[in-house]
Amino acid sequence: MAVDRDHVLRSAAALLTRKSTATMDEVAKGAGISRATLHRHFAGRDALVRALEALGIAECESALEAARLDDGPASDAVRRLIAATESAAGLLAFLYTENQLFEGEEQHEGWTRIDDRISALFRRGQLSGEFRIDLTPAWLTEALFGLLASGVWMVQSGKGAPKDFPRMVVDLLLGGALRHPAPPHDPAPRDPAARDSAAQDPAAQDPVAQDSA
Repeated sequence: MAVDRDHVLRSAAALLTRKSTATMDEVAKGAGISRATLHRHFAGRDALVRALEALGIAECESALEAARLDDGPASDAVRRLIAATESAAGLLAFLYTENQLFEGEEQHEGWTRIDDRISALFRRGQLSGEFRIDLTPAWLTEALFGLLASGVWMVQSGKGAPKDFPRMVVDLLLGGALRHPAPPHDPAPRDPAARDSAAQDPAAQDPVAQDSA
C-alpha cells in the first residue's frame, strides 16, 4: 500500500508539537506505519525535522498572505496575522526549540523572508504612529514568535483554554507595542507662591462654589 508522505509528515507534526522528545518509533506508530516505512521517507530525525521546517515555513507564509499585512492599520494586521497563524502555532513552537535550524550558514532562507515581512509590518506601524519607536521591528518580531510559542505551551499544559489563545497573544503583544498618548499637560501654576495662593482660596478648590459664582 502506498504511503502518503504528506500524511506522515502532518502526523509527525501533530505528535511532536505535543511531545517534542518523541522517538522515530513513536512517530511511525502515530502515522500508522512501520519504522522501516518511515525511514524510507525520512532517513532519520534530522531529515524529518528539516521536512517539518519546510512545512512550517510554508504554513507561516500562507498565514502572512491571509493576514493582508499591507491593509488598514498595522495593529489590525497584527491581529489578523495572529489569528491566521493559530493553526500552525504548535508546529512553529516545536521548530522554535530546534536550535540547529537557526545556527550556522545553513539556516533556511524562508525564515529570513518571514522575519522581513513581519518586521516591515511593525515598521509600518511605527511610521504611522501606532507602535512605539523605542522597540525595534526585529525585537517586536521575536516577541511575536515567543508569545505564539508560549501560548501553545500554555494550552498544551492545560493552564490556558484554546479559545483564549488569540486574545492572550494579541493583548500581551499589542499591550506592550502600542504607542500610548502622552499624559495631559499639568495646568497647575509652576510658581510656588501662586500654588500656595490657590490652595488657600476655598473657592478655587470647591467646584460648587465656582459654579455659584
